[in-house]
This record gives sequence, C-alpha cells and structure tokens, in this order.
Amino acid sequence: MTRMSTCVYHLFVLSWYIFLNFYISQEVQDPRKSQIFLNGGQWKYLTFLNLLLQAIFFGVACLEDVLKRTKGKKDIKFVTAFRDLLFTTLAFPISTFVFLSFWILFLYDRELVYPKALDTIFPVWLNHAMHTFILPFSLVEVILRPHCYPLRKRGLTLLAAACLAYVSRVLWIYSETGTWVYPIFAKLNPVGLAAFFSLSYIFTIGIYLFGEKLNHWKWGARRSNQPTLKEMNPEYPLEGLLLKLKL
Repeated sequence: MTRMSTCVYHLFVLSWYIFLNFYISQEVQDPRKSQIFLNGGQWKYLTFLNLLLQAIFFGVACLEDVLKRTKGKKDIKFVTAFRDLLFTTLAFPISTFVFLSFWILFLYDRELVYPKALDTIFPVWLNHAMHTFILPFSLVEVILRPHCYPLRKRGLTLLAAACLAYVSRVLWIYSETGTWVYPIFAKLNPVGLAAFFSLSYIFTIGIYLFGEKLNHWKWGARRSNQPTLKEMNPEYPLEGLLLKLKL
C-alpha cells in the first residue's frame, strides 16, 4: 500500500473512532441509558476504554504520517517509537482481547456480559462497532506496516501494568458500590475471580505473542527500531536495497 493510501486509511479509522466516542458520550446523557453507567461511569467498561485507546493510537499514527511527509523519518523517531510501543503493547492486545472475550462469553451465555435487555437500548450496529470491527482494523494495521516490538520483558511488563490497573479499578468500584462491572463477576467466588483474572492475563499474553509472531511473519524480525529485510518500500527501492546490504 502506498504512503498516501496509508495516510487515508489512518485518517478514516481515526474519524470512525472519534465518531464512536462522541456518539457514546451523547448516549450516556440519555436518562434511560445513563442507568447502565451508574457506579463508575462509562470508563468502567473495558470496551469503552478500548475505543478511546484506539482513537489515541490512530491519532498518533495520523500525526506520524503527516510528520513523515513534512520532516522525514529521521526527525520523528520519537513519534514512530511511541506509535509502535502503543500499538504492540496495548492497542493490538487489548482490541483482540475485547473481541475474543466478548464473543466467547456472548455465544456461551450473553447474560454474563451483554444482557439481552441492552438490545432495546443500543442498536445492533453499535454492538458490532464496539466488539467486532475493532479486530479487523487492528489486523489491517499489522499487515499495513511493520511495527518495532520492544524487548519481550518490557512489552509484557507494560501490558501487565495496564491489566493490573484495570483489575484494580474493577475491584475498587465493587468495594465502593457493591456492584460488579460485568454480570459474570457476580457469579464467581473469590477463588473463581482470581482464576478468571489470572487466565485472562495469560490469554492476553498469548495475544501479545501472537501479534509479535504475526508481525514477524509479515515483516521479518523487528525490534528496537531495527530495519527488516522485508521493509522494501516500492516508493524507495534504493533505500530498501541499502538497508538490505547493511544487514
């Protein structure tokens, strides 16, 4: 895909996530729907946090696209590094986790995660926008361009910190309000909750490693801003050849 096409894609996805976040913010103000967001607000749900995260990532991606065209690659290394770190450690693992965990639980027993009563409040397209389309957008980003993965220990540490922060918020909301964020938590005893959170983190680690392997399969080994053998942009064949000769 050409650089211009990449810019257009990032701008399109950014606009989509901005629209979703704005639309949901307006829905929260509806008295009939606001009951869902009591005791923690909309940000108690991982789904909405993920939508905000995706908007931030694609915003950074658009910024990097613009700066690359105006300043060149060498002058925006920090932005590129931040974009890659954000995508590899948070945006891809969390969007994939939300997609898989939601639909697995939904197909098993939707009352555990998205009660049928919500169908009368939120349109079907919004459910898919929040829980389905997020994965294709992330996969296209993997295929669209290479991303530098940090050292595995560092990447997993950042992911663990994000998971711990969210679990801590879920437990804090329960301790303050006596209500769980998701119905499934109310059906588990303390041991079951510990097992659920532990297995969810292990599942997230698996997703992180899958993303790393997928990036390696598409673009070759890529860590710490090192170029890859497959990074041969058709717009810059000479640059790509020089990179290959250096390696």
